[in-house]
Order: sequence, then structure tokens, then C-alpha cells
Amino acid sequence: MCMSNIVFPNSKAPDFCLKDQDGNDVCLHNFRGGWVVLYFYPCDNTSGCTREAKDFTEKPDDFLKRNAVVLGISPDSVLSHKKFIEKHELKVTLLSDPDHIVLKRYNVWRLKKYGRQYYGVVRSTF
Repeated sequence: MCMSNIVFPNSKAPDFCLKDQDGNDVCLHNFRGGWVVLYFYPCDNTSGCTREAKDFTEKPDDFLKRNAVVLGISPDSVLSHKKFIEKHELKVTLLSDPDHIVLKRYNVWRLKKYGRQYYGVVRSTF
């Protein structure tokens, strides 16, 4: 494993730009001076991922009064994110990382073992 891909506590978060559910570029550096809750999740419309997104959606005032924005990242497409948001009336911004570039930089794209071995997103929040 390349050590430059690991995010250590108290280190500066690796910058990135990804497309949101509307196809707009969202870059981490644009949020300097505020707080960002960055969460990584495996897949739109699965039970655990839906619950997580709804949990973040239910507390918008808590984040706003702390000058914080919530960004969710998964390998799903922009269109998948848009449908997911509309279906569940979510109030979070979802970013698409189909090439796993940001997922790897944050060390959340890992080998998983559930009966078989495969690479996937390890649910994580920063």
C-alpha cells in the first residue's frame, strides 16, 4: 500500500474536484474556512446507505449553524445520485467518483471479504 494514499488524523484533507448530482464540479478547496463532513458510502439505494443519507438530511440546521456542509461520495454515477436524492428527498450533496480516484486517496477503496474477495467502499466519515 502506498503511504501517500492514507489520511492520517490531524493532517490536511487531500483536495479533489468531483461532479455532483447535477453535473457541477465541486472542489474541496472551495470550502476553506468552513467545516466539511465528508462521508464515503458504497452504493445508492441500499438500506444502510439510504439510512445514512437520511440521517444527514434530518439535521440540516445543526450543520448550517456550524458553517458545515455535508458531502457524500460513492462510485455511483451522477444520474444515480440525482435519482437517489429525488427518490428519498435528500438534502445532501452527493459526488460521483466512478474511477475511485478520491476513494483511493482517502484509503476507503479496499479489499473486502464477505464470502468472496472484492474491492469496494469501506463506509467512512471524515
